Formats: sequence, C-alpha cells, structure tokens
Amino acid sequence: MGKRRAAIAVLGAAVMAVSVAACGSGGGGSSDKASGPDAFKGKTLTVWVMSGSNPPGWTKDITAAFEKQYTGAKVDIKVQQWDGIQQKLTTALSESNPPDVFEVGNTQTPYYAATGGLKDLSADKSSLGGDSWAPSMNASAVYQGKQYAAPWYFATRVVVYNKKIWAGAGITSTPKTQDDLFKDLAAIKAKGTQDAFYLPGQDWYAFDGFLLDAGADLVKDNGGKYTADLDSPQAASAINLYKKLNSYGTAPKDKDEATPQQSDVFAKGDVGAFLGLGWEAAGAIAKNPALKNEVGYFPMPGASANTPAKVFIGGSNLAIAQNSKNPQMAEDFLKLALSDKFEGELAKEGGVIPNKTSLDSNLAGNDYGTVSATAATNGGTTPLIPTWGNVENAPNPITTLFMTPVLQGQDPAAAAKKADAEVDNRLNQKQ
Repeated sequence: MGKRRAAIAVLGAAVMAVSVAACGSGGGGSSDKASGPDAFKGKTLTVWVMSGSNPPGWTKDITAAFEKQYTGAKVDIKVQQWDGIQQKLTTALSESNPPDVFEVGNTQTPYYAATGGLKDLSADKSSLGGDSWAPSMNASAVYQGKQYAAPWYFATRVVVYNKKIWAGAGITSTPKTQDDLFKDLAAIKAKGTQDAFYLPGQDWYAFDGFLLDAGADLVKDNGGKYTADLDSPQAASAINLYKKLNSYGTAPKDKDEATPQQSDVFAKGDVGAFLGLGWEAAGAIAKNPALKNEVGYFPMPGASANTPAKVFIGGSNLAIAQNSKNPQMAEDFLKLALSDKFEGELAKEGGVIPNKTSLDSNLAGNDYGTVSATAATNGGTTPLIPTWGNVENAPNPITTLFMTPVLQGQDPAAAAKKADAEVDNRLNQKQ
C-alpha cells in the first residue's frame, strides 16, 4: 500500500495549500461533561451517516459497544441520502437540536466549517487518534489551521463488472487501456447485451475523475477569486469520453446514479459493467445472491497500460455539530468510531481505505478494496474551498448545464459557457 499512500500524500499536500478567509465557528451547545459508565444514562446520541457508509456488521457492533460502555445510553444511527443532503444538513445545523455526530463529504467539509456549523476539535485531535491519521486524508478536515472534523475513510470508483457476461463475449482478461475497454464493450453489445456499460448522465463524481484524467481544471484562482474553467479543450475531451461510455448502455442522460439506484439495475444480472463503489456492488449482490461469484472489479483504464485513469478520491469525515446537546457523548462516540477496532472493521467490511496506514491490512481479501486502493494511486479531489459547497448544491450546474446537454447533443463549448457562468455565480456567493 506504500505507493498508493505516497501518491495520496501528494494530493494532501496540494489541498492543504488552499487558504481562504471566512467567519469562524461560534456559539455552542449545552455541556454534558461527565464520566463513568452512567455518564449518559437516559440520553440518546443521534448520528447521521450517508447511504452505503455504514455496513450492517459495523453498525450493529459499534452501537452495541457504545451502549455497553455507557449504561442506559442509546445510539440512534440514521441513514441519509446524498441527494439533497447539503440543504438538509445546512438547515439541521442552524437549528437548536441538530444531529450530534454526522458524516460529511470531504469536498463539503470546508463549507460547513466556514459557516460555523462544526465544533472545533483541535484540542481533542490527539485523544481522537489524530496523531496517526494520514495527512492527506486529514487535509479536508482542517480549515484555517483548526481541526473541524475527523477523517473517516477514502473510497474510489472502479469498474464493477459481471464476469459471466464478459466471459460470454469471449473476453478472457480485464482491459488495460481505454481502447481495450471499448473493444470489450463492443463485443459485449454484439452478443446482445443492451447495457454493456451503464453510466447515467449525471454521475458527477464519476465525471470529476474524467476531468482529472484529462487535465482539466474545475476552477482558476485569480488572486483569491475563483472562477470556473469548464470551457477548455481538456473538459471537452472529458465529457466526450463520458458521452461515449454512456452510449454503450441505456442509462438516462438526465439522471444521476441514484435515479434509479445503479446497484439495483446491476442486480438484474443483465448489465455488463458500471462505474461504482463497493457498497453498490454489495447492494446488488444482496438483492441478487446469484451474482455473488460473478462480480469482479478493475480500475478505470487510462490511455496507456502503464497507469490507470485518474479518479475522484471521495471520502468522508465525521464531525460534531456546534449546537449539539451532547458534545461529550458525541466525542466519546467519535473515539470509538475512529479507534483501530472500528476503523479496521469498516475497512474490512466496506472495502474503504482507512484513515491510518497501519490499518491497510484490513483490505486483504476484499476485492473491491484492493482494486480501489490501486485506483487511488492516481487520483484527486474537487477544490477544497468553502464556496465549492455552493456549486454542489442541487441542481448542480455542472450536471444540469454541462453534462446532460452535451450528452443530448449540445456543443461542449456552448454548454460550458452556460455552466461556467452559474458556477462563477455560486463560487462568489457569501456563506
């Protein structure tokens, strides 16, 4: 795993260099300072996690462990959907009774830190295990030199494929280049599979990987003022590649990967491949157990066989709401969730990249996790600036004004001009 970690470390150094000014966190919730096994008796800790982030075994085990540690305390883990979460979380954090602990995407953490919704964890970093966190993973959790969240995991999208369908088309090995991939997909289509590759038109984070691989810049820094940069040959190349892959299936051009859930589509057993995460593959297998031994993984190929394509390195942090009524209870839950035991269990069951290099061995035997780690050797992220959260607010102009129009036949340059104008507007909105 050393090579992968070293590559991600370069990413971390780059994003740590981003420095922006905005208001700091203020306010605060009520204190629940106490100690001992009865410290939180009668209290309920509300934890928001995103769909796919909490494997069933991990969820059951961490809930039981916390409730055993603190007699009479309850943990209420509520699963949220990514679609619309930014608006929902923004509203919740402004109210008097927000979730105590919540998962927040690494691309969105600076947004919430700047608006004052996150508790400052700087004084607690060491006790949370932060001295051993991979610096690259911790980069998005730090804002203006303060620790506003804790890194939880990394994950990358890989090609999830149906071995039976690929073998039926006479394919005996996974593709090493994009040209190889297109030859394989053509062979699968020729055998009558309608969805040789299922790629919805608005899978934004998948497309960000294409942008990264093409060398496209999402924004330009003009002396501290950020402007969009989709109107470039590199971005046009990325969207044309995306369009070509979309053409190998029946995925809608104006919907994202959750509409319908692409894991449900793959579960039907008649899809050759899709670009997805480990939990999506697991969800398909859970829905159709006959797929258990038919699902395989490989990194999205690059232009040459030497290096896989660049991918968006997604990830999540765990944060405590500034207005939490149970801040000490929340901090103790974070200590448990971030412990080697539960970070390791999350990595092993979910196939995600843990926040410490010492825990990488938990990925052994998890095919998705192993391939995801390989893909992560060549990845990047979105700009870690507070106002980037405005861009990803629904409707995301990159998906609605650029991706879908081009997939429906519009010229990339014309679509880019419209998208850039709206992204510029959002980048310059006040928090």
